[in-house]
Amino acid sequence: TTAAAPMAASAVAAAASGPLKIAFAYVGPVGDGGWTFAHDNARKAVEKEFGDKVQTSFVEKVPEAADAERVFRDMAGQGNKLIFGTTFGYMEPMLKTAADLKDVKFEHATGYKQAENMRTYDSRTYEGAYMAGVIAGGMTKTNTIGVVGSIPIPEVIRNINSFTLGAQSVNPKIKTKVVWVNEWFNPPKETEAAQSLLNGGADVLMQNTDSSAVLQTAEKAGKMAFGWDSDMTAYAPKAHLASAIINWAPYYIKATKEALDGNWKGGEAAWWGVKEGAIDIVSISDQVPAELKTKVEGIKAGLKDGSFKIWKGPITGADGKEVLAKDAIADDKFLGGIKFYVKGVEGKVPGDGK
Repeated sequence: TTAAAPMAASAVAAAASGPLKIAFAYVGPVGDGGWTFAHDNARKAVEKEFGDKVQTSFVEKVPEAADAERVFRDMAGQGNKLIFGTTFGYMEPMLKTAADLKDVKFEHATGYKQAENMRTYDSRTYEGAYMAGVIAGGMTKTNTIGVVGSIPIPEVIRNINSFTLGAQSVNPKIKTKVVWVNEWFNPPKETEAAQSLLNGGADVLMQNTDSSAVLQTAEKAGKMAFGWDSDMTAYAPKAHLASAIINWAPYYIKATKEALDGNWKGGEAAWWGVKEGAIDIVSISDQVPAELKTKVEGIKAGLKDGSFKIWKGPITGADGKEVLAKDAIADDKFLGGIKFYVKGVEGKVPGDGK
């Protein structure tokens, strides 16, 4: 039995070092049914995948402010070696913490700054927004659709535009109304914003906020809406047309595996979409006609194999100026800097200086 000894010794060594401790900072409550819920489902997927090799924990409702830095330092102090910060506003606090704690690996969602021990990851939510738009364009009776916007950063503006472009691809008459709540999660404000869009004539709503309030408000009014970030069917089955979801599990599993195997690298940026299994549109309602479903399936297949491009010219801005010439395809740098509305979106982008 002596042959087994080296193996046993390495197993003992691994056990002695203990599991990899991983912590997640969430901007909202786990029960938001949307954004944070999606991240937490992926955390559970990591536990399922790696079992006793990992130990995960989370802190919810961490504000996008200096207080986030304290949370990150606490997490590191508790022995966490891989820390995920799951909202845009954690960028600076995480960068600051990472500079001091070189033995900890930091992962920042939706940001654009990296360091030797910090990298970024994001999902192409605009792909889900575009597919939702295709359905919205075919289902609206008023030719007016509405979006409850959270915070006017390029990510959110890009989603509003992509939703609009999707709708216009099946219905050129589409107009999009936007109401901003300036928060990610605030169900009363989300409800109020949704109601004001409905009052303004929008009969199909989308959101870039984190609760199910928009969908539930649409259902009460006998109108339609989409789930966002997670499958929200159960919250308002009558109003629910489909859910544009994010699956963070493939990335979280990859990052964890790299940390366990010792080949995690900082300074990188990942932006995953339908192609990588990070974005999907699910639970499409029976109210949606078969030909519209077929169109969405075709787009999904095209996003998967790269043959379909959402941001392909000609695309005109709301001011009437061309933003993308005919046949030009937007690169990620262009997509990352979108601060304008496309033609058909009403109003002005907040803080765009106009």
